[in-house]
Amino acid sequence: MLLVPCPHCGPRNAADLAYRGESVARPDPLTATPEQWRTYLYLRDNRAGWQRESWYCRSGCRRHFVVERNTVTNEFRSSPLPIPKEPTSPPDPAPSPGGTV
Repeated sequence: MLLVPCPHCGPRNAADLAYRGESVARPDPLTATPEQWRTYLYLRDNRAGWQRESWYCRSGCRRHFVVERNTVTNEFRSSPLPIPKEPTSPPDPAPSPGGTV
């Protein structure tokens, strides 16, 4: 059994996830040539060792995430945690309709 560290749910069985493949940068749709799209869609390095992979947590949080995995040993490096949102300050209270008190 392969335990994949989902940054949202914690370690999950790989059967609960969907492997989306090696994580590569998407070309700009407005300027990409057909050759760049072909490379993006079909060609992967598939090297032995550490590589960044995309996974989808289909039985848990239902989110996509990227993790580094050693393709030889199936060891995972710590997955990047989601970036917490900055706490927002509450809005200024609205002035009372009767003016100042």
